[in-house]
Amino acid sequence: MPIGRLPRLQPLRLVLRSWPWGLLVLALVAVRLSKGAVLSDAYALLSRPFWPGTAQREWLQSGTGLELLTRQAHLEQDNRRLRMLLDLQRANPDKLTAAVISREPEGWWQQLVLGSGQAQGIGPGDAVVGPGGLIGRVASVTPTTARVTLLTDRTSRVGVWVGRTKRHGLLTGLGTSRPQLVFLEKDPQVRPGDLVVTSPASTLVPPGLSVGVLQAVDDKAVPAPTAVVQLSAPVGAIDWVQVLVTSPASRQAP
Repeated sequence: MPIGRLPRLQPLRLVLRSWPWGLLVLALVAVRLSKGAVLSDAYALLSRPFWPGTAQREWLQSGTGLELLTRQAHLEQDNRRLRMLLDLQRANPDKLTAAVISREPEGWWQQLVLGSGQAQGIGPGDAVVGPGGLIGRVASVTPTTARVTLLTDRTSRVGVWVGRTKRHGLLTGLGTSRPQLVFLEKDPQVRPGDLVVTSPASTLVPPGLSVGVLQAVDDKAVPAPTAVVQLSAPVGAIDWVQVLVTSPASRQAP
C-alpha cells in the first residue's frame, strides 16, 4: 500500500474502534431520556421464559373469584338486614310530636289535652310517651285535639312486666302521681329498683316501652302482691309528648 494513503485510513480505523463506545453512550442517553423504560422492557422480554406458569395465574383467578363471592354474600346479608329494618319500621307506629295545651283542673294526674288530633292521624288507643317513657293512651280525639288518659288515672289499665324476673302484672292508676302494679303471680320475686316496661304480650301499647321503677313492694297484699311504681316520665311537668300513631285497623278502644 502506498505510504501516502496511510493518513487517510487512520480516521477510519479510529471510528471502527470507537463505535462500541458510541453505542454505549447512545444507550445511556436513551435510558436517561426514557427514565428506565427501555431497561424494563428489555428485562421483561429477556425474563419472559422464566415467568410464573399458568398454575399461579389460576390461583390468582381463583382467589379473585372467592373474593367476589365473599363480597356478594356480604352484600346479600346487608340487603336482608336492611329489608328487616324496613319491615320493622313499617310495622312500628309513627311518632308524632304534639304539644300539651291543657290539663284537667280537678284531675291533674288523670288527663291532659294535646294540640294535635284526628287531622294529624291521631286516634283513640294510640300510646303517648314523654321524655323517659310511656305516660298514657289517647282516650278521644277531635279534628285538632286529643284527650290523653294518663297511667295515673283511676281508669287506666296497662299490661307490664319486670324484665329482671320476667314477671307480668297489671299497672293500674290510683289518681295520684304513682300507679300501682298488681302482679299475676303469687311470688313475683321482685324488689325495689327493678325496671318496669310494657309487656311483650300487650295488645294495647307497643311492647318494651319504659314505664318506671318499682319503689315499694308489698308481698303480703291480697289477692296478689302489689308494688308502687315511680314513673320514669315526669307526668306532671311534660309540655311536649310523642304519640305512637298506629293504623286504624290495629287500634283498640281504651
